[in-house]
Amino acid sequence: MGNTVDTLFRAYGGLPFVAKAAVAVGVPLLTTVVGLGVAIRMPTDTFVSKKPVATLGKTLGWRGFVWVAKNGIGACLFLLGVVLAIPLVPGPGALFMLLGLGIADFPGKRRVELRLLRLPGVLSSINRLRARFGQPPLIDPPL
Repeated sequence: MGNTVDTLFRAYGGLPFVAKAAVAVGVPLLTTVVGLGVAIRMPTDTFVSKKPVATLGKTLGWRGFVWVAKNGIGACLFLLGVVLAIPLVPGPGALFMLLGLGIADFPGKRRVELRLLRLPGVLSSINRLRARFGQPPLIDPPL
């Protein structure tokens, strides 16, 4: 892990100034736009619904592949949210953590989602954003 991070920092350090500026501005801008789009378009019952998860594919091998892919993408989005939640790193960290948890499938998932959603200001911020774009607020899940 440390070797990979070191390699990434060296590669970033070797970029010309314009490319560094594009990454420094583009990544936070892109993650913010994607996060806001997800928050605006998610169904109002996202955190209270107990809808069954659709299964893709009929064979056990294909379902296993889809499960691994979903959890991998969810973990990456959650970790991106953790990085974006660090002070001085611009971007919607809590929103990406919720998105990553929403995609992933693991025991205790609902409890973690609700705990994150209960952090001060998270649900109210999402609902203010949704109202600004004419979307109904997310339904507040019961404690």
